Amino acid sequence: MSTDIEIAQKTGMQHITEIAGKLGIDADDLELYGKYKAKLPLTLIDQNKIKNRKLILVSAISPTPAGEGKTTISIGLNEGLNKIGKQSTVVLREPSLGPVFGIKGGATGGGYSQVVPMEDINLHFTGDFAAIEKANNLLAALIDNNIQSNGRSLSIDPRTVHWKRVMDMNDRSLRNTIVGLGGTTSGVPRETGFNITAASEIMAILCLAENFNDLKERLGNIFVGYTYDKKHIYARDLNAQGAMAALLKEAIKPNLVQTLEGNPAIIHGGPFANIAQGTNSVLATKMGLSLSDYVVTEAGFGFDLGAEKFLDIKCVSANIEPQAAVLVATVRALKYHGEVPLKELNKPNVDAVKKGLENLEKHVENMHKFNVCPVVAINKFTADTDEEIQAIVDKCKELGVKVAVADVWANGGEGARELATIVSEVAETCTSSLKPLYDWNWSVEKKIETIAKEIYGAKAIDYTNQAKKDIKTIIELGLDNKAVCMAKTQKSLSDNPKLLGRPKNFMVTVRSIEIAAGAGFIVPITGNIMRMPGLPTTPAAENIDIDENGHISGLF
Repeated sequence: MSTDIEIAQKTGMQHITEIAGKLGIDADDLELYGKYKAKLPLTLIDQNKIKNRKLILVSAISPTPAGEGKTTISIGLNEGLNKIGKQSTVVLREPSLGPVFGIKGGATGGGYSQVVPMEDINLHFTGDFAAIEKANNLLAALIDNNIQSNGRSLSIDPRTVHWKRVMDMNDRSLRNTIVGLGGTTSGVPRETGFNITAASEIMAILCLAENFNDLKERLGNIFVGYTYDKKHIYARDLNAQGAMAALLKEAIKPNLVQTLEGNPAIIHGGPFANIAQGTNSVLATKMGLSLSDYVVTEAGFGFDLGAEKFLDIKCVSANIEPQAAVLVATVRALKYHGEVPLKELNKPNVDAVKKGLENLEKHVENMHKFNVCPVVAINKFTADTDEEIQAIVDKCKELGVKVAVADVWANGGEGARELATIVSEVAETCTSSLKPLYDWNWSVEKKIETIAKEIYGAKAIDYTNQAKKDIKTIIELGLDNKAVCMAKTQKSLSDNPKLLGRPKNFMVTVRSIEIAAGAGFIVPITGNIMRMPGLPTTPAAENIDIDENGHISGLF
């Protein structure tokens, strides 16, 4: 059986100018990155066209640690829509090197449902992550330089600095660090640390910005800390926003690539859904909607994380809404939530599937809370039995939800014809309008509790003393009217990864609340969630290699 990278490398790619031509883009408008990648100018976005196009959101039930193939389904659905005569573009996030070299893998799909060139996309791509990293770390350098300076010092209290450096790698040893060692010429010693680049507020800002002016304003609004006399300090006080935006000059532009079947794919931005908003950029989504009749896009992890943030943060901020929402379910994940050990997920177990279906049922209920029109896509794995799949189909019929089996890993777009037909019918007939879960102007506590109780199913919220202190700070800064971007484990509807299925009567603990004023939201930190992951015992990096001809192997 061929690996993902072997399948991708055997598939002949079209020149990116040919792909652009399918969207009506002139070759002269492209900024080429070789033969198969290009940047798209923001001038191609046409707000007048967007309102008449169909946006399809793809999310999932609570996943196994390896994920349930939302990207694979998103790509396959896009191929399927094109096969049934719909002009469709898939719009996705960029992969982070942390998962690529760790355990979860990249973000280019799998089998015969991939975007290519997969090696480039999964590695450095067009340098967007590097630019975000540099912009983030420029602000960190400016902060420490100002603390060190005498003549132009803002009197920043180094104990209050919230800003961390970032690196696009899983490296637990950098979570907590001390900088400024080495004497008076090497800075002022202070405790700080690193986040992974996908968790940087710069990433969140880039993915929510509407244009360069909006980008600069958001960058200037980044909260840094306090002076010794308790004055608030923002990035604009350091005159940082101009230089940071300049570093993002190319990164702000969406990237055009292609699927294995030669259909357009736009890939841009890469925030994680368990610690950030978990969706591609507003500009990429609007670019896709400007250029094609349908756009298929993905929100990371389960509906409780990526989709909730997509609907409550991105859609509200950008004034867009989906015409249909696809919930990806797998036999594997349902067995996992039916308490089957990971090592036994390939063994047939209809009873465990039926037990795990309570997780799917909760996610469907959550979809209805937003007034979106749901479709369930069963992502077929080779080990699935007909009886296990039928159990899911029967449950969906009981819930009154349309369902289709999608065999896109093995058959690409051909395996998504039924799903594409159902999704297009729902998108074209659904008359529901998006109903956000909360009003941004509600109190901080009310917004957090609404998400935790309505979406997760929690009975109550426990705020630590630090979280209570953070809420007072947020109110003092006038940021209590911002959106809420919950940081929570993806493995459970609760904040405890061990509570599988549909947990009930649990309490969500908010340990602290981080401020992302530039992005326009606050981040309640729940459970043991961290913003710098670590590598597994046997990292995927150990299997990746390159030969003397530049041929990469082992990348999935």
